Amino acid sequence: MSIRLSKPEDYEALLRDYDTWLFDCDGVLWRGDNLIEGVTDVLDLLRRRNKKVVFVTNNATKSRRSYKAKFDQLGVQAHVDEVYGSAYAAAVYVSSVIKLPKTKKVYVIGMAGLEEELRDEGIQVLGGTDPQDCTLESFDLGTFERDPDVGAVVCGLDTKINYTKLSKAYQYLLQDPACHFIATNEDSTYPSAHGLLPGAGSVSAPLRYALNKNPVCTGKPSSTMLDCIKAKIQFDPKRTLMIGDRLNTDIQFGQNGGLATLLVLTGVTLESDITGPDASSVVPDFVTQSLGDLRVLDK
Repeated sequence: MSIRLSKPEDYEALLRDYDTWLFDCDGVLWRGDNLIEGVTDVLDLLRRRNKKVVFVTNNATKSRRSYKAKFDQLGVQAHVDEVYGSAYAAAVYVSSVIKLPKTKKVYVIGMAGLEEELRDEGIQVLGGTDPQDCTLESFDLGTFERDPDVGAVVCGLDTKINYTKLSKAYQYLLQDPACHFIATNEDSTYPSAHGLLPGAGSVSAPLRYALNKNPVCTGKPSSTMLDCIKAKIQFDPKRTLMIGDRLNTDIQFGQNGGLATLLVLTGVTLESDITGPDASSVVPDFVTQSLGDLRVLDK
């Protein structure tokens, strides 16, 4: 059963027990381009208490450098090497885990941030933001020529998803059994400033259904994301806290990695998801309404 945090001593115990704090971003720090009240005060408090602060996001539309710009825009202190995104994890997976040869290419369903992370790892990309693929024209399989050098399809959130991109990705995966099928993350939705929208998991769903095959997922709750963090940052899992707004990604990610978990209710998860007869089987260690609640320690 989750512990409900409400009193100053509850939050003080968190600071006493955990040295490394991993934060999801969308729904925890901000919604869309709107910062959640109190976030900067809490992050400043943690840094003054000498806590390690790490940002772990499944949003694959931005590279780490692009995310740093968003932090700056919203007035949140962050360093590029503190930011770990599912786009970065996907790129590291392609370059360092499956070790895709440099002569091979990746067909991308996704946006500029995903392309940037792949290119930073020395990977050639097709699709993605290419104007030829960002079209509403009908796809003609008869005139489509597969690039024989494509060795993987990487699928992330793509707000310009269309039938051409899905058809090309499908052909690469169907015609070449050795072609890797990778998803940056499988979030069904994500919280925008004005409500929920379909997430990257919904973008890759047509391919999963058409192929009857599941992709390798590199974002939360996959261990691949945590492996990327462990490769760069030393921390004790027993003294590490994962803070998120989604049970089946953020909280599951923390539990899979042996971390303590704190759920906030400023994003996807509702009170009804954690209480009552239809409550989720994923149970966080702690629950608080908002990250801003920790400001009580700064008074």
